[in-house]
Order: sequence, then structure tokens, then C-alpha cells
Amino acid sequence: MRTLCASTLIGEFFVIGFAGLVAMKSDDLTSATVWTVCGIGMLLSVLLCGMITRPGGIQLGWALQVALLASGFVVPMMFILGLAFGGLWWASVHYGRRIDEVKAQWAAQEAAQAPAGS
Repeated sequence: MRTLCASTLIGEFFVIGFAGLVAMKSDDLTSATVWTVCGIGMLLSVLLCGMITRPGGIQLGWALQVALLASGFVVPMMFILGLAFGGLWWASVHYGRRIDEVKAQWAAQEAAQAPAGS
């Protein structure tokens, strides 16, 4: 699960950065505001890569997905990208857990088949 989720989060890191560049064109926002918000989002996406397997890591990932979707109110294209990354996040969590379960089953089978003396 960790690899799939981290891949999604790294993709979001770049999307948040590019969204910041687009948001800079807005006359309503200062560059300090844009880069503070984007910087926090980018930092969170990188930090979450290491927190996926810890308690609350997946929930923080979902919070980032909601924030990414909500950023569509500033950069409308982010509604589409937020939905896409929300779907990727769901798939990463769902299929990542299934992969982890299968790996655990294989390890248990190999341990059961190993000779007792080795």
C-alpha cells in the first residue's frame, strides 16, 4: 500500500505546485498567500509519503484530497484534478491493502512449507 499511496502523493506534489503557478495569475491573491498555501500542501504531500502506514496517515491523505478538490474554487481545473487524484487515492488505498494481504498470505504459505530444520 505504501508504494501506491506514495506515488499518488508525489504526483499531487507536482500538481499543487503547478496549480500555484496558475493561481499566481489571480488578481485577488497575493503571491505570499498562494505560495504559503501551496507550500503547506506540497510539504504535507511529501511528509505523508512517510506516514502512510502510521495511525492517521490514510485519514490525513483523505484530508489532502478534500483540500485538493476545494482548491477548485481558486483554480477551476483543480475540480477535475481533485476528482482524479481522489480516485487514485482510493485505488491506492484499496488495492494497496489487497496487495499487502496477498503478500502476507504468500509469506505465511512459504513459512509453512519451509523445512523445520532450516
